[in-house]
Amino acid sequence: MSKKKKELKNKKKSFWKRVRFKYKLSFINESTLEEVWNCRVSQLWFFSAVCVFALFMITITSLIIITTPIRNYLPGYLDAEVRQAIVQSAIRADSLDAVLKKQSLYLRNVTAIMSGTMTIDSVHATDSAAFIKANYDIPRSETEEAFVQNYEQEEKYNLTTLNDGPRLTDNVFFYKPVNGTISAHYDLENRHYGVDLVAGPKESVLATLDGTVIYTGYDTELGNVITLQHRNGFLSVYKHNHALLKEIGEHVVAGEAIALVGNTGELSTGPHLHFELWHQGTSVNPEEYIAF
Repeated sequence: MSKKKKELKNKKKSFWKRVRFKYKLSFINESTLEEVWNCRVSQLWFFSAVCVFALFMITITSLIIITTPIRNYLPGYLDAEVRQAIVQSAIRADSLDAVLKKQSLYLRNVTAIMSGTMTIDSVHATDSAAFIKANYDIPRSETEEAFVQNYEQEEKYNLTTLNDGPRLTDNVFFYKPVNGTISAHYDLENRHYGVDLVAGPKESVLATLDGTVIYTGYDTELGNVITLQHRNGFLSVYKHNHALLKEIGEHVVAGEAIALVGNTGELSTGPHLHFELWHQGTSVNPEEYIAF
């Protein structure tokens, strides 16, 4: 046992001696063989120097990654600003999707109106205000009831109270869309939502009010169609045109030429203009607003 212990001690001593043993590292001038520089290096010193250098490189690399955008490329690591930007982008995407759905529904309704495929009930359904019914059934006191009765009795024969209030079209002048003769009148029961005006081929079709072009296109039955959006909730539609002179998004003034009278579309039987007028999603009789 004592021999084994001595052998182990000797091995340990020889190991540390070998590790601590210093080697001379010299730099010699090749031409003169003169020693320029030298140092003594042991294995232990060399190993320690390598470890310190490796630790230094790891520290420098970590600092570069942490303080630069490179950190965002590490799996599982995202900066707080990047996370916030991603959340904001997702919110914007949801908002844009909702807006696109609303615009798509609006365009489908406008297309249905212009093509004449929308039923009367569905036209009224597009205007949510048509279903709003104010409920003012508030009980009156005896004093209020007596005042109302006295007022109604006094104003019963006052002609000034019989005049209608101001209308949306009191200060609005509607231009005739074309100089022509009415060949078919407005007929809601037969789903003829406008008037047909017979005119010469390629005669100018005029905008009935100031507005913006919201639709231009061709339909197999209705031909070339153009639609204008006006103030006060009015919408005017011009069908069976020979050619369209305006594009979507253009602003036009009342009386400005927007198309040419034509005979396009399967439902057309000759050169004429089919003119429709809509107010807040409901078709109205153009003859009540325009003297043709």
